[in-house]
Amino acid sequence: MRSVRRCQFFGRASAARDQMRRLADLTIAGVLLMVFLPLMVLVALTIRCEGPGPIFERQACIRRGGRRFQMLKFRTLVPEPEPTVPIWARKTTQIGEFLRYSRLESLPQLFNVLRGEMSLVDPEGSSPSFLE
Repeated sequence: MRSVRRCQFFGRASAARDQMRRLADLTIAGVLLMVFLPLMVLVALTIRCEGPGPIFERQACIRRGGRRFQMLKFRTLVPEPEPTVPIWARKTTQIGEFLRYSRLESLPQLFNVLRGEMSLVDPEGSSPSFLE
C-alpha cells in the first residue's frame, strides 16, 4: 500500500516540476524575445535584402513524447531551385556564415519555446531521420 502512495507522490512532484520548468521557459523566453526582437528584425531584413527565399528555415524535429514539430531558424543557405540538391552541397549566404558563427541563427527557436514545443533546458529536438 505504501508503494502506491509513493508512486502517486512522485507523480505529483514530477507534474509540479514540469509546471515550474514551463513557467521558467515562458518567463525567460519572453524576456529574451523582448531584448533580442530588434536584432531579429534587423537580421530578417538583412536576409530579405540579400536575396530571394524565405527568412526562416523549418526543420522537422521530434520532442519528448514523440510528437513532431517544426523548429524555426534563420535561413543561412542559398535557396536552391531544385529540391533534389542535398543540404550539404548547398552554399551558405554571407549573412548566413555570420549567423552560424555567432549562433544567432537559433534565435527564432524562442518562438518554439513560447509555443511549448521546446524547452530552454533541453533545446535540441531530435530529427525524425535519426530515430527511424
